[in-house]
Amino acid sequence: MNSLIELCDLIAQYPSQFAEKLACICGRCPSAESFLTGNPRVSRSQLNAVLAVARFLSKCPNYDDQRPKSLVLAFYRTIPSSFTPSFWPQSFAKDAIASFFSDFFGYICRAAELASDFATDIAGFTGEIVISAIGDMNGDMGISKIFLNALALHFPPIISSDANRLLWTLLEQVEIMVPNSPRELISSVASSPLSVNHFQYQSNDRASPGNEVSNVSGSSISAPDDATSASSTKGIVMNGGSIGSVELLSLSTGLTDGGGSKGMIISFEEESVESLEKQEFAFKLIRHILDKATIDNKLLEQVRLVAKEQLQSMLAFLKMRKRDWSEQGQLLKARVSTKLSVYQAAARLQIKTLASLDLDGKSSKRLMHGTLALLIEAAEACLISVWRKLRICEELFGSLLAGISQAAVARSGQLLRVLLIRFKPLVLATCLQADIWGTSQGAMFQSVLKTTCEIIEFGWTKDRSPVDTFIMGLATSLRERNDYGEEDGKEKQGAPPMQLNIIRLLADLNVSVNKPEVVDMILPLFIESLEEGDASTPGLLRLQLLDAVSRLASLGFDKSYREAVVLMIRSYLSKLSVVGSAESKTVASEATTERVETLPAGFLLIASGLTSTKLRLDFRHRLLSLCSDVGLAAESKSGRSGADFLGPLLPAVAEICSDFDPTVDVEPSLLKLFRNLWFYIALFGLAPPIQKTQAMTKSVSTSLNSVGSTGAIALQAVGGPYMWNTQWSSAVQRISQGTPPLVVSSVKWLEDELELNALHNPGSRQGSGNEKAAVSQRSALSAALGGRVEVSAMGTISGVKATYLLAVAFLEITRFSSNGGILNGIPSSTASRSAFSCVFEYLKSPNLMPAVSQCLTAIVHRAFETALFWLDDRASGTGHDAEIRESALSVHACFLIKSLSQRDEHIRDISVNLLSQIRDKFPQILWNSSCLDTLLFLIHNDPPSAVVHDPACIATVRSLYQNIVREWIVISLSYAPCTSQGLLQEKICKANNWQRTQPTADVVSLLSEIRIGTGKNDCWSGTKTANIPAVMAAAAAASGGNLKLTEAFNLEVLSTGIVSATVKCNHAGEIAGMRRLYESIGGLDPKPTSLLSLDLPASESGVLSQNSHPKSDSFNEVLLTRFLRLLQQFVNIAEKGGEVEKSCFRETCSQATALLLSNLGSDLKANIESFSQLLRLLCWCPAYVSTPDAMETGVFVWTWLVSAAPQLGSLVLAELVDAWLWTIDTKRGLFASDMRYAGPAAKLRPHLSPGEPEQQPEKDPVEQIMAHRLWLGYFIDRFEVVRHDSVEQLLLLGRMLQGATKVPWNFSRHPAATGTFFTLMLLGLKFCSCHLQRNLSKFRTGLQLLEDRIYRASLGWFAHEPEWYDVNNNTFAQSEAQSLSLFVQHLLNEQIDSTQLDSKGRVPDSGNSLDDVKEQYHPVWGQMENYAIGREKRKQLLLMLCHHEADRLEVWAQPAGSKESTSRPKVSSEKWFELARTAFSVDPQIALSLAARFPANAILKSEVTLLVETHILEIRNLPQALPYFVTSKAVDENSPLLQQLPHWAACSITQALEFLTPAYKGHPRVMAYVLRVLESYPPERVTFFMPQLVQSLRYDEGRLVEGYLLRAAQRSDIFAHILIWHLQGETCVPESGKEAVSTKNNSFQALLPVVRQRIIDGFTPKALDLFKREFDFFDKVTSISGVLFPLPKEERRAGIRRELEKIQMEGDDLYLPTATAKLVRSIQVDSGIPLQSAAKVPIMITFNVVDRDGDPKDVKPQACIFKVGDDCRQDVLALQVISLLKDIFESVGINLYLFPYGVLPTGPERGIIEVVPNTRSRSQMGETTDGGLYEIFQQDYGPVGSPSFEAARENFIISSAGYAVASLLLQPKDRHNGNLLFDNVGSLVHIDFGFILETSPGGNMRFESAHFKLSHEMTQLIDPSGSMKSDTWYQFVSLCVKGYLAARRYMDGILNTVLLMLDSGLPCFSRGDPIGNLRKRLHPEMSEREAANFMIRTCTDAYNKWTTSGYDLIQYLQQGIEK
Repeated sequence: MNSLIELCDLIAQYPSQFAEKLACICGRCPSAESFLTGNPRVSRSQLNAVLAVARFLSKCPNYDDQRPKSLVLAFYRTIPSSFTPSFWPQSFAKDAIASFFSDFFGYICRAAELASDFATDIAGFTGEIVISAIGDMNGDMGISKIFLNALALHFPPIISSDANRLLWTLLEQVEIMVPNSPRELISSVASSPLSVNHFQYQSNDRASPGNEVSNVSGSSISAPDDATSASSTKGIVMNGGSIGSVELLSLSTGLTDGGGSKGMIISFEEESVESLEKQEFAFKLIRHILDKATIDNKLLEQVRLVAKEQLQSMLAFLKMRKRDWSEQGQLLKARVSTKLSVYQAAARLQIKTLASLDLDGKSSKRLMHGTLALLIEAAEACLISVWRKLRICEELFGSLLAGISQAAVARSGQLLRVLLIRFKPLVLATCLQADIWGTSQGAMFQSVLKTTCEIIEFGWTKDRSPVDTFIMGLATSLRERNDYGEEDGKEKQGAPPMQLNIIRLLADLNVSVNKPEVVDMILPLFIESLEEGDASTPGLLRLQLLDAVSRLASLGFDKSYREAVVLMIRSYLSKLSVVGSAESKTVASEATTERVETLPAGFLLIASGLTSTKLRLDFRHRLLSLCSDVGLAAESKSGRSGADFLGPLLPAVAEICSDFDPTVDVEPSLLKLFRNLWFYIALFGLAPPIQKTQAMTKSVSTSLNSVGSTGAIALQAVGGPYMWNTQWSSAVQRISQGTPPLVVSSVKWLEDELELNALHNPGSRQGSGNEKAAVSQRSALSAALGGRVEVSAMGTISGVKATYLLAVAFLEITRFSSNGGILNGIPSSTASRSAFSCVFEYLKSPNLMPAVSQCLTAIVHRAFETALFWLDDRASGTGHDAEIRESALSVHACFLIKSLSQRDEHIRDISVNLLSQIRDKFPQILWNSSCLDTLLFLIHNDPPSAVVHDPACIATVRSLYQNIVREWIVISLSYAPCTSQGLLQEKICKANNWQRTQPTADVVSLLSEIRIGTGKNDCWSGTKTANIPAVMAAAAAASGGNLKLTEAFNLEVLSTGIVSATVKCNHAGEIAGMRRLYESIGGLDPKPTSLLSLDLPASESGVLSQNSHPKSDSFNEVLLTRFLRLLQQFVNIAEKGGEVEKSCFRETCSQATALLLSNLGSDLKANIESFSQLLRLLCWCPAYVSTPDAMETGVFVWTWLVSAAPQLGSLVLAELVDAWLWTIDTKRGLFASDMRYAGPAAKLRPHLSPGEPEQQPEKDPVEQIMAHRLWLGYFIDRFEVVRHDSVEQLLLLGRMLQGATKVPWNFSRHPAATGTFFTLMLLGLKFCSCHLQRNLSKFRTGLQLLEDRIYRASLGWFAHEPEWYDVNNNTFAQSEAQSLSLFVQHLLNEQIDSTQLDSKGRVPDSGNSLDDVKEQYHPVWGQMENYAIGREKRKQLLLMLCHHEADRLEVWAQPAGSKESTSRPKVSSEKWFELARTAFSVDPQIALSLAARFPANAILKSEVTLLVETHILEIRNLPQALPYFVTSKAVDENSPLLQQLPHWAACSITQALEFLTPAYKGHPRVMAYVLRVLESYPPERVTFFMPQLVQSLRYDEGRLVEGYLLRAAQRSDIFAHILIWHLQGETCVPESGKEAVSTKNNSFQALLPVVRQRIIDGFTPKALDLFKREFDFFDKVTSISGVLFPLPKEERRAGIRRELEKIQMEGDDLYLPTATAKLVRSIQVDSGIPLQSAAKVPIMITFNVVDRDGDPKDVKPQACIFKVGDDCRQDVLALQVISLLKDIFESVGINLYLFPYGVLPTGPERGIIEVVPNTRSRSQMGETTDGGLYEIFQQDYGPVGSPSFEAARENFIISSAGYAVASLLLQPKDRHNGNLLFDNVGSLVHIDFGFILETSPGGNMRFESAHFKLSHEMTQLIDPSGSMKSDTWYQFVSLCVKGYLAARRYMDGILNTVLLMLDSGLPCFSRGDPIGNLRKRLHPEMSEREAANFMIRTCTDAYNKWTTSGYDLIQYLQQGIEK
């Protein structure tokens, strides 16, 4: 229901935009037709809908659509049907029905008030509905009663005719019972004393007013029924009439025991409670009807008569005694309460009828008199009733008095005189009640007071004479002497309650009326009583009068104030003079109360009440003078402490000083009084202790028996505990905030001891001559100064001076301990409110004695220490407390900054020292806007006047200032460069013009020297936050410098700040200009626009959860709607995968930010609510777009917001945290945990990585990771800013970290996320270190758990084998390495801190730490034995892994750097065992990854093997664990561990291929696993490894592989075709081999045609048709070579054409065998070219092809070479490896070029080879020019340095590096220029791999000794310098190293690919150990740096090697191949 109500409120604000929503709610309401059924019934949802629509009408009653009104009216008409239970939903309780009716009538009544037509419609039905309810009051469940109750609260409109009819119904049907007729009533009470002299009521109401007036004056006042005290039975005199004791006794017994009394009781008891309730309903409804409609006069008269009869009946009812009732107890109370409720309703009705009287008529005048008399008499009856303590009786009394007050103002006050005469006895009777005296005077007393005040306030302007008489009559009653005190033989009683109550009444009356004339009437009587009357002696009456006098004085009327204050001061001093004398032993206790409580409380009341500045100044002076007098007098009381005399006055002094500004000029006389006060405070020990060694305790003494020397008291006061009332301590603290510096005179203020000695009483022993006392004071002073000044150094300081300095110490230290050192004063002034402004005043005094100066300096430092303690003690405060703390910190820092310009060098030095300390202790001050303003703009102001004529001093101050400014800004930038730059930009905007004054130029020069960037920062060093790459990237974004973050940058803080400040000012100016234009043209009339439906997740941040438009003005609404729409468009574009235009997005966000900031005016909260949606979108849009450009804009905008409006910091951060958590839930960027975002591991599936290949994401995951990186940098920046001053924002960051580190591990596995991930972990550890701060100390356990989660997440990063990734810029790689290094440094520092803590033996607080947990279940680590030991082991593991990863990243960042890796401590065998076990206990994957990182570590491998075998059942989902238990040894032993293979997760294809080698002997379980793996992947994916699969048939004794091949062939036609071609290609005879091999090969050869035929036999007819057409077509093309062999060379080309023309295309589904994705469309018959060959005729033919999945019209040429007589299988193997390398390079992102062209053996010594397009060989290029490559490139691509030449050079370098890595692995020889191709963009391509691995031309003479070809002409392009020092050479080597490192990561896959071909008979396997040598070239035993250095040496060795050029020469001489 609450959400529905909120929706309705929103609809009411924007009805046109939400018309559909309103229609939906209306549709849920019951229709009018549904009520026409016999028994209508409604549901809960329908009732809620009705209420919602009614609420909507109450807020928007004039809505155009009539449907809501018609629905509400339809339901309103059917309310009579609701009186039956069947109408309501089941189990709908009475409370729910009552709530519904109450809300419903409330809504329709408000709607009727706002819309007259709706009121008319409602009024037409109200009468019938109410009459129906009255007739059904006794129905089921009493629903009609519930309805009438709700109606009594909210009565809807009713037409007059229905109102009259309803009145008759109420009067007829409801039994309004009156016990007897009026005459019988009067006769029944005739015997009552109350009726004495009272006028007789006439049935025709014709008693004369004169008689009424005359008789009322003689009315009797009855005493309470239950009064038993003697005083209540005494007679009192009122207005000349007296009530004797006999009469009072008769009043106390109530009515006589006549028959009439019993008859009335019987009559009352016969009334049922139900009948009474009906009467109450009737009276309430009648009263409402009188409000809503015009009533017939006769009917109105009848109503008035009925109400009057009820009041008359009430008189008798209230006088009945309890014992006369037959009922007793609670039943009687309930009946009486109900009856009184009826009387209250009747009384209110009677009062209501007065409003309809004709005020000028005589009859109405008589009626008014009669009613007034009746009301007063009824009030008197209430007052004396036995039921007067019932709440309903008190309410009835209040209603009656309200009617009396209303009568007073009727007829313009004509009845005022009569009323006051009759009202006075009632007031006195009220005061007579003894049971209302006490802490609370009761409701009746308050009602009387309220009514009295109303009458007096009205009469004051109408007729003052009777008012004065009335007031004086009340006041003079105090003078009446009571005979109770004069009776003989009786003890004198205390003050009667009546006098006490009258005093209180008069005091309250004066406070309420607040008129000086009234005060002047009353106060003299009070004073007279105090001085001469009964109150002159101590007693309760005197205390009450003194309290009343102080209340009158607090009103602030000059005359009365002075009289009262003089009296009170005199009274206090008189009480002081008696203390200690002989008379004090006989003094009454009230006298002590007067001195200790009453008078001090009065002084406090006056101080609180005075508002006049003049009077407050006077009272301050008087009170301080009193304190001086009291202190001097108290000191003379030998052996007694003056604290008992001075202490009670301190709260009043504190209050009167609360608004005193101590920084203004103070009169010397007042200053001396302050000095005297603090002198006595120090002397008497009244100040709170200033040493924090002991906590303040409760008061030790407030009596007069405190004995001891002043010295002992002073020492006690310094160290505590506090000896007095704690309220006095608080008062002293408040006084300190308003006390000026105790510098009485600027010259010799502390040198003259005359005044100080005068403060001592001559009779006191504490004078200057008492050396013992002086020593005690010096000791106390030394203790107060914290021992900074020894007692021995104070020898020149006298006792009074020591006391005085002690007073100064108490004052200045107490200032800081009480309120953080913030003085009283105007809140707008900042630095002047710092208490340092007072404490520094002492240092300015000239010619101070050295000892005194030393003491004053120590006081400054002690005060500063106190300030730091106060600030630190409140570090954990939140909300308002945090604001107070930060405000105090800012005030002090600003003052210290301003003090840097003081002339006194001593003060400047102290200021610098204190400022540095406060900055180091509270770094948040660095980003305080006020401090930065003071710092940057202080020098704009003129220097102090004392410095103006001193150039040397000016220069010194300026130099000091410059150093401080520079240091301040550099430190702030080193911590939070984003926020610092944002603040500087704001200050630049504020300055507006930086060249207006010379001092500003100094600031410009200072700032221009400061630079930040990705390079080395000269400004700071070490592990500063700004050295974190993510933070620096965010800083560049916050600068607004439009920098390329992918490149190194170095920006000037000033220049970029000025540019960005200008941009911000421009945007702000645009908004301001548009606003002015809008206002000047009178606004626009835009068409109604629908509110944007923003698809944003629900916000958890309070105010921003509201989805509402601004309400301020139409201009804001127009712009807000536009910006919301634009930002939503950006979101939609991003969600659809589109690209958001950077400049447009940035401009829109900047303008929206300017609009938002322009509306943060006076009503901040309203504006934030109005613009909450805009603020939220500004925070969320960059997260939606998730690109680095968008995030740059986000960081810029967010920094702008929090810098310009720091109050938005929490809101912005809350939204950003919500958005961050949303990216976790939606798996974006850093949290894209899906495998397809894993980078290389995902792209290499399933060939080199396990798992099914998935579609790659549309968006580059690296882009989103980079966006997260920027975002994270901003978070770290904000963390540094808020970590000390905002617990709220810290907890928000903690929420973000908790969400990020939740289990299971949810981070991206992409290697490009390494730096970002560990930066987040670094933030987490920094956050957890906050438990050492006070602000998060109470969250220690939670922080420790979070730290465990961070450790778990950090270790989780190493659960996968290490990967590489390159984004083609060294800056990113370097930043990744630096990010991890900073994380490692933090871990190491944390370890050092932990060790230091342990060495100190620090014991954690109980319940706040997990260190002592043993053998328990941990929420993060699970079951554990010892938490502390396990924590250290995990940290060591993490450190070792991070060190290794940091070394890897460092190599990747600087691949060409030849430096060796950082030496690490040697790890022992035991340590390796421990690391492996720890890793396995955390996550088995971490242990496996650990072994993969150290593949040559046999110890580690053996331990991991043992762990795998031990926990085999737990890791069946980890394919990387296979090599640890699936080994040749396990196969030989038939290990039971192999039984787990059927349940094991699938591995990669290359890993499965290893298990097909002979070493595994075709073990059934292993083979079953391999085939399951192969079956799990699509056949098209396995086709790549067809040569290996065909070779595995050699070892397929169980024919399992054959079975898989046959099944896969049935699943894929292409797989079958490729398999058949490879089977045909294997029929060739191997060149060499031993007999055993030949025998085995014969069986293999025999199997091939069998398998081929089984595949063909398994074809479907359709597949068989495609097979025949495909193979027939390419067999014909291949056979052309045989036809050409007999032809002469010159005729061969024509012969090719003839043969091609004979070949016909059959179908459009034929494809190239070497590229199955290319469909052949036709043959270019003229393209046939015969190629040179010794005994063979290879031919090249060009086909027209299209992509299988591409545009069928996009036809491209593709040439292929068809060879006959050549074995192509070795080329296939080489190109397989090259293809794997190409995939590896692409997946890693290395910019290396390889072109693995297609080669396919189609038969014995037959094959098809793809032609590399757009290429020519180097030998062909040499035929056209005599120059080398350098000259050829210039000829083809332009001069050196031109873009085309450099692009070609770049292509040559990346292709040469790619083939260098491939050549290192494959060792291809015969690299003459005919086998090197160059394409049209300069890329190099190697072809012809007839000699690889261990073979080489010339009978394997291995003449080409270089690992790859790098001839002289190639080095000319790669290394123009010729000395291997050029940038291009560095680039080439770096690419080679990265390619080699990437290849090493997948060395097992490459080796397995080659390994399975070992028995193939290829020439490359004919000699040596090709597999072993290939493994050696990959160097698995080397670290990454060692491998990089190996590759560097390889490149250096190949550089222009003579064997390379020598081989080219041989080929030129032998074959004529151009060199």
